[in-house]
Amino acid sequence: MNKPKLIALLPFVLCTLALAADTQWVLQQCTLTYHVSHPLHQTDGISHAARGKGICHAGQCDFLIAVPVKSFDSGDSNRDLHMVQVTRGAEFPMVTVRTRLLESAGNDASIQADLEIQFAGQTAHYQHVPFQLTKQGADVRLSGTIPATLTDFKIEPPTLLTLPVKNEIPVRIEMTWHPTQ
Repeated sequence: MNKPKLIALLPFVLCTLALAADTQWVLQQCTLTYHVSHPLHQTDGISHAARGKGICHAGQCDFLIAVPVKSFDSGDSNRDLHMVQVTRGAEFPMVTVRTRLLESAGNDASIQADLEIQFAGQTAHYQHVPFQLTKQGADVRLSGTIPATLTDFKIEPPTLLTLPVKNEIPVRIEMTWHPTQ
């Protein structure tokens, strides 16, 4: 091969090698459960509809997870419809979570993640949220609880019989990530 052709191929080869060094992850399985507490009863809403992707490059991993607001099921369709209304789900139909981690964090049994969550038209930041990691072959299972509150997202607490729900709405996360490269 002559020198001009080799020089012309060099950027392609370098780009291919750089992309090959990246690790990509896909959210294979996820259960998100929010908990609402009212003086008269407790309610959990569950979603299995989250989708996510992660890309690791140069020792840093960026993850994005998204879930439709209307995908949460509390077992009462009337309550679920009211939840979508209260959280302005028609106007802001997705909850998104972003985080950046060190690639080496995947080798630990637990991590603390800084999260940026967009929900109900607001963005909240949570620092040092603890998660447990378990490796299952190439997959990584992650579990933890986000200490979310209604006021974090400027949501007026719904009431039942003039009594409001508690401000705390912890979100339990159970997810499995699978590498794609």
